[in-house]
Amino acid sequence: MKFAFLTFKYFPYGGMQRDMLRTAIRLSQAGHHVDIFTMSWSGELPQGNIAVHILPGRGWFNFQKYQDFIRQAQAEIASRGGFDLVVGYNRMEGLGAYFAADPCFIERAHRQRNWLYRLTPRYRWFQRMEEAIFSVKADTQMLMVDMAEKAVFQHWYHTQDARFHYIPPYLSAERLQLQDRAEMRDYLRHTFNLPQDAHVALLVGSGFYMKGLDRAVIALAKLPVHLRKNFKLIAIGQDKPEPFIRMARKLGVSDHLIISAGRPDIPQLMQGADFYLHPAYRENTGLVILEAMASGLPVVATASCGYATHVQAAGAGLVVAVPFEQAALEKTLRDMLEIVQARGEQLQAWRENGLRYVQQLMQANNGDAEALILQDIVMSGAVSNQTQESL
Repeated sequence: MKFAFLTFKYFPYGGMQRDMLRTAIRLSQAGHHVDIFTMSWSGELPQGNIAVHILPGRGWFNFQKYQDFIRQAQAEIASRGGFDLVVGYNRMEGLGAYFAADPCFIERAHRQRNWLYRLTPRYRWFQRMEEAIFSVKADTQMLMVDMAEKAVFQHWYHTQDARFHYIPPYLSAERLQLQDRAEMRDYLRHTFNLPQDAHVALLVGSGFYMKGLDRAVIALAKLPVHLRKNFKLIAIGQDKPEPFIRMARKLGVSDHLIISAGRPDIPQLMQGADFYLHPAYRENTGLVILEAMASGLPVVATASCGYATHVQAAGAGLVVAVPFEQAALEKTLRDMLEIVQARGEQLQAWRENGLRYVQQLMQANNGDAEALILQDIVMSGAVSNQTQESL
């Protein structure tokens, strides 16, 4: 089989990007060919039956660049021909399958933005791309990392049930390999030049705003002096740090915040931290939550993250309820730090519960689930020829 994968940007530390590359590799290992079309690629190029085509989009605004990239990619796919399935990892038209890593755009636009935003060209473009995927008139198949979001899409677009395909969570083997915790504790503190008695929380992910780093900084500033004294928050990801550095400076806590670009040693850093902080605004899943649990790291997360349910089911930390209140996050952060400082039975129970739960959860997906679903979509003929003809 021959697959075309489309994604706006690839960088090695994004969860969706890692999923895409893993799926491409699994398809390649099964003897299929994958062409990846993207605006930019950061990191090593894949081997095997995988070809990467970089097509920089042009335009004044990001959505215009995306539109130009889609136009170029569709032209390339049409000229090369012979593709059995076109798979998109961002919202765009002309797809046979869509990896739904992001929550419903139109839902967020109505709940989190005012009516003026919905008059902008940006809103109209993204809404049109989403409708092209989820409309009842389309036959695009959706790979869902969180089936709770299915009802949200169906509320707006009335999408047929049969077009949704659930993907169980997956963690790579390296995420499940534990090292000596004392050594990892020393490693983290040495890496960031911290004192050995520092209490450390990690926040990891591209898009600091959506991950709730602003919420975390405000909560940090509200900590009592005795809890804040030896506390450090380390945020790691692909985003601009300046707005959050300015916020921390304004609130008088810049000495307690460290921001780093994405890096490959996240598993080691997680095993050396005291807890994981993920006060995201809204997220389909939040795979990094499971990665933290797999590292034996207690979690503080907002219930607006799909995978926060796993924290509750496992008994592996604390979840801030929705609707979100900043005061609730501040209290939860205080509670967690008090438990961390006490280093008692509760902390150890959270560690063990998270580890045991994730190990059981991972038995449902060995990393092949997405590749198998895409092959089944082709074999079943669920996507009509009009997908390819529309290109």
